[in-house]
Amino acid sequence: MKDYHISKHNSFYTIGLNYKKADAEVRGKFSLDEHAIERILEQAKLIGLDGLLVTSTCNRTELHGFAQHPYQLIKLLCDNTHGTVEEFQEVAYVYKNNDSINHLFRMGTGLDSQILGDFEIISQLRQSFNRSKKQQMANPFLERLCNSVIQASKRIKNETDISSGATSVAFASVQYIINNIPDISEKNILLFGTGKIGRNTCENLIKHTKNSHITLINRTKDKAERIAGKFNLIVKNYGDLQTEIRNTDVLIVATGAHSPTISKELIYTKKPLLILDLSIPKNVSDNVTDLENVTVIHLDHLSQMTDDTLEKRKESVPQAEAIIEEVKDEFIKWLETRKFAPVIKALKKKLKTMKDEELDFQSKKLVDFNSVQADIISERIIQKITKQFANHLKDTEIDSDTSLELIQRVFQLELETK
Repeated sequence: MKDYHISKHNSFYTIGLNYKKADAEVRGKFSLDEHAIERILEQAKLIGLDGLLVTSTCNRTELHGFAQHPYQLIKLLCDNTHGTVEEFQEVAYVYKNNDSINHLFRMGTGLDSQILGDFEIISQLRQSFNRSKKQQMANPFLERLCNSVIQASKRIKNETDISSGATSVAFASVQYIINNIPDISEKNILLFGTGKIGRNTCENLIKHTKNSHITLINRTKDKAERIAGKFNLIVKNYGDLQTEIRNTDVLIVATGAHSPTISKELIYTKKPLLILDLSIPKNVSDNVTDLENVTVIHLDHLSQMTDDTLEKRKESVPQAEAIIEEVKDEFIKWLETRKFAPVIKALKKKLKTMKDEELDFQSKKLVDFNSVQADIISERIIQKITKQFANHLKDTEIDSDTSLELIQRVFQLELETK
């Protein structure tokens, strides 16, 4: 990447882990909340990194950025999570430059998601970019790349059938409930946790189960009340959790805590209880499965379930990949223009110096010389000349490196260095 004059570091890396090799427990060790992400961005700035994007979802944690060596990014991740470098290396992947760009396109468009076509990831990517921009850790390369991925995602959603059916953890969980709980509209459902996944699950429950027996509990009650008011649902205090679990048929856990919030000791039930744990790390203790009549399903199980809808979405993958290639090609063309941006900038500067010297000479030589009009005309000529050179360098049929060298030599240009 050094030829593109984007970062003082030569390479763009992606380091991370996801559901393919890391189970929920390991992903939990490397998950990042907002405070941890802020710390990583601050620390990255201190060690001289000048472009970094951090994404952490229920099925992946990734850092995308410019560095001298990928270990700089790996260390940032491990220093701010509960995972070690050794644990990371067992399940991790590291991509560089074009491979990293390719990965970001597939990840951001849902082709690399745990549930194929999950478009929630694009809003998370947008949020990650905005966070980096706020911390002044988003350079022009990252901005252009994220915008290109967002553009590809929109086109895939609008032009293919890959978003049909269950395209998120929230929808898949509701689909599982409908398929496995008879008379679901008459059952009691308790949703514990009203973060993003909790809210989405709640909306899907109401839309697809026609159930009016949904109770919400959140550690911060007012958050639950805001959602409950929208859908006319019941809200209970956090202190009522044990009592409400006893009365429910389906418990959905989406608290996003870093340690289990549902333990064996909380559950006393004589009737069948289905628990869906939609959290990373797991928020339901492993020993809960020892209880009779209790079934625990984690989001990793949900993603493994296939149906006709999933098979239909798979048919749209080639079309989605073609859209990615088209948008990515435009991004690469833009990236190539970065190669000659310093030369064009230096050329324009040199031409302006020549113009100023000539106008100064003519103003002293001619009595009625109109310097204002001469300046306007000269500026327009400079713009046309530099545009002509830029168009020449963009031509895919010419050797741009040779042309750049020739332009520099003919005009004796001095390029600015970072």
